[in-house]
Amino acid sequence: MRSPLFSGMIYIMLGIVFTFFAVQQVKLNEWGFIVYLLIILATFDFGAGFRLIFLHFRLKNEQRK
Repeated sequence: MRSPLFSGMIYIMLGIVFTFFAVQQVKLNEWGFIVYLLIILATFDFGAGFRLIFLHFRLKNEQRK
C-alpha cells in the first residue's frame, strides 16, 4: 500500500499538468468545453492531493501519541 503522502504528491502533480494543458488550450483556442473539463479535473486532483497529504500528517500525529 502506498503512503498517503506519495499518492497526494502524485495527485498534485496531475493537477499541475492539467492546469498547464488548460492554459495552453486557452492560448490556442480560447475558452471551450475541453478547457472547462481540464479545469474540473485539475480541481479534483488538487482537492484529493491536499486531502491525502493532510491525512498523512494526521496519521503521523496519531502514531506519535
